[in-house]
Order: sequence, then structure tokens, then C-alpha cells
Amino acid sequence: MLKHVLAAMVLAASFGHSPLFAQTSATPPAAAQPDSKVDYSDEKSWLCRPGRHDACDVDLSTTVVAADGKLTAEKWTADQNAPIDCFYVYPTVSTDTTPNSDMNADPAELNVVKTQFARFASKCRPYAPMYRQITLAGLRRNLMTGGTPPWDANPHYSDVRDAWNYYLQHDNKGRGVVLVGHSQGSFILIELMRNEIDGKPIQSQIVSAILLGTTVAVPKGKDVGGTFKNMPLCHSATQTGCVMVYASFRSTVPPPANTLFGKVPESDMVAACTNPAALGGGSGPLHAYLSTTGNLIVGNATPRPWTTTGQTVDTPYVSAPGLLSAECATNENATYLKVTVNGVPADPRVDDISGDLMAGTQVQANWGLHLIDVNLGIGNFLDIVGQETKAYLARARK
Repeated sequence: MLKHVLAAMVLAASFGHSPLFAQTSATPPAAAQPDSKVDYSDEKSWLCRPGRHDACDVDLSTTVVAADGKLTAEKWTADQNAPIDCFYVYPTVSTDTTPNSDMNADPAELNVVKTQFARFASKCRPYAPMYRQITLAGLRRNLMTGGTPPWDANPHYSDVRDAWNYYLQHDNKGRGVVLVGHSQGSFILIELMRNEIDGKPIQSQIVSAILLGTTVAVPKGKDVGGTFKNMPLCHSATQTGCVMVYASFRSTVPPPANTLFGKVPESDMVAACTNPAALGGGSGPLHAYLSTTGNLIVGNATPRPWTTTGQTVDTPYVSAPGLLSAECATNENATYLKVTVNGVPADPRVDDISGDLMAGTQVQANWGLHLIDVNLGIGNFLDIVGQETKAYLARARK
């Protein structure tokens, strides 16, 4: 299963249409030294830290597009006095030519932090370490030799572990923290949680863990005891110390037999799915924030007009209330977040979204909506984190 996921990540480099994938370095960066240590006391080792003008200090203004075509401006601001923290590990995006990335913040890293994480700064103090992740080139080389890199190996795992420990020792000061990851970031966070958090004293400070674009196993009919022995799935926005996870697919393009996500090899286990639009179960509206320029975490989709009336949308993001809904579903191949696009041809608003991985004009169905996993539910997650924070603080005061 992991090998298939790695193959999918490499395909992103092949099929992405962004200049990110055209970048080459005249002098390839030096290969990461597995036994060397990153100095996380160095400000440059962090993409985001509170109180800085950095990768999280970006323009996230949004245009809300109503079904009747009305446009409304929505501004965004960070909460400098947020009572909890968020710790984010970004997905595979590095275009460095070595197996592991260097510690320079290239456009790829800056883009994904803006796309997936900066918006969380309205609810929590943002911490996003750089790490010597397995690059797209590194994944390709592993696949060519028939191998798959372990996510708990040096230097990618040890960097995240060291950043986490530095944060705990120097920044946390007993505060609650939300863990946020996607794809490679989620794989590494899972290992970090299993080794350093699950069943340990620090677990009491975990407000929640948001692990997207990955697969978490749970026993059939249960919400704990598989990947994590002590941390259950979240079932309400007032539950804390729990895990939220999904891999998203269009309702019209469900996971095929060769799906890359949503299935586990163990016969007594199933892939977990938590719907941020309805944690208690059933269907609910997704509060998505999508790029107006078609920008994805890796590559660009063709931008689409958001109304048929010729109105221009000049903000970097757009939100379309009621356009998207989701529910957790299971077919013969996988358990997944089924995303329905509720387009109405008679109204002036757009009837579809971009975000599929394309090979030419062909949708790669086994990928699902991996490239916009986070975008789809980020508004819901912000609402959940706000409610979780109140519940966490109330319990901490008792």
C-alpha cells in the first residue's frame, strides 16, 4: 500500500502543470546527511513561528460566491492571542534534486504552507518546521530500485521529532496543541504520535490531530486500537485528544480497485474516516477555501470563472457556500470522504471545482482529490478547532 502512495506522489511531479515542477538548479543541493542535526533554535529552520513576518503571514482574503452570484468580501486575520498552538508538517513538495531536501524555503514549501496551514493562525499560534523531507526525486529513485523509504528513518523523521521536542522544551509552556499534517507530513506525524505521544503524558495536551491524505487503521466497529492504541477518532467538536482523518474522492469518481488511499491490508481492520462537515455522522456542507488561480499543492489546475455573469474575483481564495457536501462512505475498495458537488446549472455560480490529478485530459481516479484534501475541509476544521479549544480550556481549568 505504501509503495502505491509513493508512486502517486511521484506522479504528481510528472503530471503537475505548475512552474514548481519546471524548476531545476544549476548546482544541485548537497545531499542531506542522515546523522547530522538541524538547529531548531535557528529561526531559519522554521517556516512559521508566532509573531514573525514569515510564510504564515500572507494574504488569505477570500471572496464568498453565493448561489445567486452575489460576491462578498471576507477578510482574514491571525489571532495574536490564540490560546493554543498548531504544529504542522507539510506534504511532499520539494523539487530539490537530492533524495532529501535541503533546509532552504523554496517556492514549493512557501506555497504549500499558504495553501494548507497559514489559515489556522486565526485559531492557534502557528509552528511549521522545515525538515529534510523525502523529495519527489527521492521517491522516484526509491521506486526505480523497487524500494520504499520508511517514514521513521533519518533525516526526515528525526528532523520532525527534533523540531517537536524543541517546540515542547522552548515554546509550548503547557499549552494545548493541534497536530496538522498531509500526505508525507501525515505519515511522519503518525510515526511521531506512535513513538512520542500516544499513551505518553504529553497526550493530555493534544487538542486533536488532523491527519489528511493518509490511512489510519481502526478495528472494525471501533475507533481506537489500530494505528493508535489510546487516541480515538473524533466524533464531536467538543471531544479533545482525538484524531481526524480522511482521503477525499468525488462522489462521481469513487475509489477504484487500485485506489491509493482508504484501505488497509489487515482483514480485521478498516481505514478510518471522520467527516469534518458532520463529525457525528451523516452528510454535511463543506466549508472549502479554494484557489481562484487554480493553484494546488503541487501544480496548477486551469482557472475557472466562478460566475457566469462576468464578475471578477480578485482575491487569492474563494468560498462557495452550499456547493460542496461530504459524508464518509465505503465501497468494495475503500473507506473514504465522498465529496458531492451540488452544482445548479440554472444559477449563475460555477457548477464544478478543480482539484483532480490529471494525466493530460485523463483524471487519475485512484488519486481522488488528494491535491485539495486540506482545502476542502479547512473551514470546517477551523470551526472544530475553535470549539475544541473551548472544551480543552474548560477541562484544563477543572
